[in-house]
Amino acid sequence: MFYLSATANIMAIFTNSYAAISALMKVHGYLALFGLMLLESSSIPVPSEVVLPLAGALSASGTFNFAIAFLISIVASMIGLTIDYFIGFFIGKEVVYRHLQVFRIRKEQLDNFDRWFERNGVAAVFLSRLLPVLRTVMSFPAGFAKMPLKKFYAYSLAGVVIWDLVLMSFGYYLIKVNNAVVTMAALGVFGIVLYVVYAYAVRKLRKKG
Repeated sequence: MFYLSATANIMAIFTNSYAAISALMKVHGYLALFGLMLLESSSIPVPSEVVLPLAGALSASGTFNFAIAFLISIVASMIGLTIDYFIGFFIGKEVVYRHLQVFRIRKEQLDNFDRWFERNGVAAVFLSRLLPVLRTVMSFPAGFAKMPLKKFYAYSLAGVVIWDLVLMSFGYYLIKVNNAVVTMAALGVFGIVLYVVYAYAVRKLRKKG
């Protein structure tokens, strides 16, 4: 029952966010892309699973330049995750835990990520960047642990580059279909696939927790 409900929520995110984010990006261009990815990577609930494919689609239509959009998404993502890292580093776990509702993160989730980070360190930082929902939260445990910045940036950047490139490429090639029904269906399937990956990762985290 939980998985059916969560899948429905993922579908709602894709169908409801698509039009709003698309309109925002078409009007404000690269600035909207930067702002949305900055918010997403600093744990504000903006779906990069919608933003990045749309950036790819706008590149295919000639509105964006793919290379410029890709670079902007990476820079914005790195700035956003840096914000979360330093919040964890300077403010500490107790203050972050008191304000989890701002980021729509449950205490149980952050506890699991924190324990996962303690056991896996840099590997957790890299792998988490490739998982929907979890990808932004890992910056907090890295900050709590005062992980060396060189390692944090190196492994985060590797994951961010892969994530952003895959999702932008998805949108870039999808637009060539030039069919709204097929596009929305593909986005829906894509959302379900991402959710399955997320659910699997969460299950593993709970077992190891």
